[in-house]
Amino acid sequence: MMKNDKTPLELREPLLDAMLDHVPFDGWSDKALCHAAEDIGVSSEMAELAFPGGAMEALEAHLVLADKKMATALAALDLMNMRIRDRITVAVRTRFEQATTHREAVKRGVAVHALPQNIAKGAKAGWRTCDVIWRACGDTSTDHNWYTKRASLLAVYSSTLLFWLNDESEGFEDTWAFLDRRIENVMQFEKAKFRAREACANAPSLSRFLGRLRYPHT
Repeated sequence: MMKNDKTPLELREPLLDAMLDHVPFDGWSDKALCHAAEDIGVSSEMAELAFPGGAMEALEAHLVLADKKMATALAALDLMNMRIRDRITVAVRTRFEQATTHREAVKRGVAVHALPQNIAKGAKAGWRTCDVIWRACGDTSTDHNWYTKRASLLAVYSSTLLFWLNDESEGFEDTWAFLDRRIENVMQFEKAKFRAREACANAPSLSRFLGRLRYPHT
């Protein structure tokens, strides 16, 4: 039973924890939020004050909290002594392993974000998660690589998430194998891009050639 002297802000996390037990049955809905309020002994009015945007705001808050929990867990690991592909693998696995207990709630959240009116919110949430992962893995890029790294990881993360939600293998072994394959694909692609950049850097420059024709003494 929750004490009634807590502020709406202080009630957000307890409400989310309680709500996760109801989402598998009621989805990310105001009904699930009301049940959560009953569970912790606060009024539905207090729940509305905690989440003025209703269940969609609760879902967003849940994903932000999941990102923070993942970042905390990753900070306790010695990621910097791992290969970059191993850092990413560990980070993605950590996110899914932390969510295992409430996998049905995650599935309901994915379904909500698949609705046309919520696709942008879902994409933003996925991008934020991938940004948290890259930062935990030591990425400090500020150029176009910042975007390409997160876009590549978002493709891996999203496809692995969908696979994991339907995986019934023991210990999610099939998911981890799928994740390894996807990361290997990305690594091969990055190697190909690097080789292409090197080739272009060493190739004759048409603009320089034309410039010499126009200004032969420069």
